[in-house]
Order: sequence, then C-alpha cells, then structure tokens
Amino acid sequence: MRRLIFLAPIVLFAIVVAGFALGLRRDPSLLPSTLIGKPLPSFSLPPVDPKAPGLTSADMTGGSPRLLNVFGSWCVSCRYEHPVLMALKSQGVAIEGLDWRDSRADATRFLAAEGNPYERIGDDEAGRTVIDLGVAAAPETFIVDRQGRVRYKQVGPITPEVWTSTLAPLMARLKSE
Repeated sequence: MRRLIFLAPIVLFAIVVAGFALGLRRDPSLLPSTLIGKPLPSFSLPPVDPKAPGLTSADMTGGSPRLLNVFGSWCVSCRYEHPVLMALKSQGVAIEGLDWRDSRADATRFLAAEGNPYERIGDDEAGRTVIDLGVAAAPETFIVDRQGRVRYKQVGPITPEVWTSTLAPLMARLKSE
C-alpha cells in the first residue's frame, strides 16, 4: 500500500508532462473555424463612411473570390498588416473590410492616413457580426468563394509569406473553379 501512495504522484506527474509535451506540438495559430465550407452568416452592416456603401453578406457572393478582413484602427497587428493589404489591392485582389469595435471617426482617420484597401467597409461597432463569424481577435481574414462560402480563415496578420504560400494559391484555385 505504501508503494502505491509513493508511486501515485510520480505517475500523475508523468501524465501531466506528457499532456504538456503533446500540447507543445500543436500550432497555436491554427484555430479551426466551424464556418469552413459553409455560407457566411447573414449580416448587414452600415458603412464607416456615410458616403460609401456598407457591407452585407450578399456582397460576398458572385464575381470572384474575395477576402473579408476584420480590422480595427486600435489593432497594432492590423497596422502591421495594412501595407500588405494595400499591395494586394494594387494587384487586383478583392478585399472587403469589417471594422470591429471601432468608432467611425477613428476608422476614417486611420484609412485616410494609411490608405483604403477595401471595396466596401462594414461598421461592426457593437461586435455582433464578429461573434457570428467566430472571430477571436483582429486581424482575421476569411477567404470567401463566389457562392459566399467560407473556404479558409487566416488568424493573425497577412504577411507576404502567408499570402505567397497559403492564400494566393487558394485564391487562384477558387478563381478557376
């Protein structure tokens, strides 16, 4: 009986170490989305700029595949990602913006200073649409096919490497479908 009491903490410690070791092998940036292969949730957002159109889920269908980028002027990683989005716009990539938990004035100032890579921008000041999309933190970007289905979710900023290795090949494949 004494041996069992002595061995129990050692066995428990070994189980905990094994659990941590398995956890370290997982990539924390890979957050699966339950939306992959499904249509975008229905939404209709007012514009950030009153002179421009807002953004609806219907805007994401037809035409070519597009990116839906969740951003905020308050988001440091979004500012890091912004030059890449501007470069993608200059290459003809269709990008829609979803401004999350931001004031319209702050978003307008940010886009005026840094440039606007978006075709349309929806204002999700209350943050309800991002909940439906399963967004954990900005920036997150969804690739949406011409039927309005989510095909991929990029968590974190789009870098040139991420674009070249992951997103561009998928966009090219979706354009040919």
